[in-house]
Amino acid sequence: MWEGLDEGVILVCTPYVCVPQPGQDRLPEEDCQGRQEYWAPVDPTPGVDAARLAERAVDQMNLSAIEIGIVPEDEPGKIGYVGLPVWMWARDPGSSTTGPNEASASAGGYTVTARATVDRIEWDMGDGEVVTCEGPGTPYEDRFGVRASPDCGYEFSEQGDYTVTARSYWTVAWEGVGQSGSIPMTFERETQIRVGELQVLTR
Repeated sequence: MWEGLDEGVILVCTPYVCVPQPGQDRLPEEDCQGRQEYWAPVDPTPGVDAARLAERAVDQMNLSAIEIGIVPEDEPGKIGYVGLPVWMWARDPGSSTTGPNEASASAGGYTVTARATVDRIEWDMGDGEVVTCEGPGTPYEDRFGVRASPDCGYEFSEQGDYTVTARSYWTVAWEGVGQSGSIPMTFERETQIRVGELQVLTR
């Protein structure tokens, strides 16, 4: 069928009445004659926009920014201190916030499948520094005391009020209808914290 060619595509054409449809039983094989196979220089698949199907698949994932977990907390009366560990983490880890996630979309008998993963979460600490964390981070517990976070932490060097922003960088890889591609996506959420100085009195 290729006849010595090494480019192009082999197309399989099936009568429309023989293509399975949602909610319908498939016709017996003997009633579905006339399938043809042939070589073509390009894929002439009509009316199917693979990239658009990929976008529809992504819409089903409901991807979003993480809910920020941080110590010191963004609450009245809560304050951190210069030189003491700050912990950052995703309070709601799951397929829509920290991945991975997968969904498919179909049209005209064709399907595109998309797979989304988080590459990293960057924490803009509001003082000019950015901390890159590979995972969702570890939630802080009182029993940890002043121990540093094992995977996503920071220390401020000056007191002040800071706006901390968590940016999630996703890559969505998709394939289908003989095509493939990737879609970069970014989501962010911010919070405010206060950092003070510990005063030491001696006499």
